[in-house]
Amino acid sequence: MVLKEVVNLLDAEVLTGNSDPELELNSAFSSDMMSHMLAYSNDKSILITALYNPQVLRTADLMGISCVIFIGRSEPDPALIKLAESLGVTVVQSPYSMYVTCGILFSNGLQGAFQNEQER
Repeated sequence: MVLKEVVNLLDAEVLTGNSDPELELNSAFSSDMMSHMLAYSNDKSILITALYNPQVLRTADLMGISCVIFIGRSEPDPALIKLAESLGVTVVQSPYSMYVTCGILFSNGLQGAFQNEQER
């Protein structure tokens, strides 16, 4: 799935100005815990989170996470978006809850970050 499909499915808004609409995204996971981000991420994955802080973006960059989706109606600080742009991490704002955001992506074929969820 590419970024523009994710944005369309979620009625979302891309907040970073340097984002490629054709960015390939192969899997997704949701978490508000840094330890989960370190354990479950993989290349070309999406992180879905309600944590609006610089540590999320720095961890995403470190782990090769291509896209962070912030959920809910809170507005991220402009400095956070500027940091994402400098790191090359695409930031998207979903108007939905984490549950609904994940459900929409899953029901449209985006896989979880694990190849076999039952192994975990």
